[in-house]
Amino acid sequence: MQKMISAIILIILGLIVMAVPILGILPVALITGFLVLILGIGLLLGGIIELGESAGLGVLEILLGVIALILGLGFIFSPALFASVAGFLIYIVGLFLIIAGLMGIISKEGNSRANGIVAIILGLLLLFLGSNPIYLGVLIGLWLLIMGILMLFQKD
Repeated sequence: MQKMISAIILIILGLIVMAVPILGILPVALITGFLVLILGIGLLLGGIIELGESAGLGVLEILLGVIALILGLGFIFSPALFASVAGFLIYIVGLFLIIAGLMGIISKEGNSRANGIVAIILGLLLLFLGSNPIYLGVLIGLWLLIMGILMLFQKD
């Protein structure tokens, strides 16, 4: 019974997020922001401790900590920054998929040509649709919807 309730909640959340995609990005941006903020604090503290043993490594950790703090605060207070960074990463993944797909088509191994074509199609979709926060929100909503449907039909 509890699994069915969870599945229905996921389906409802998925439909809501697909209708209003920014609702999918906001919680992800906040959670990511807090995690990156905690990472920044840890790097700063680790860098300060490390300064006594290795000045170069300590300075590097402090620098990375400051960058993580800035990004974490940026993600928390500006979900648009998170959407931009996520969009950039999605572009990179799309580019890698296209390259891997081309390599699969060129090679003559079993199903690698079919896999290569699928990878190229997915890569192109990511390149053309991935940077838009609306599409990112819709993808999060779609994921919630699919997870809810799968959970609904899952056997115990």
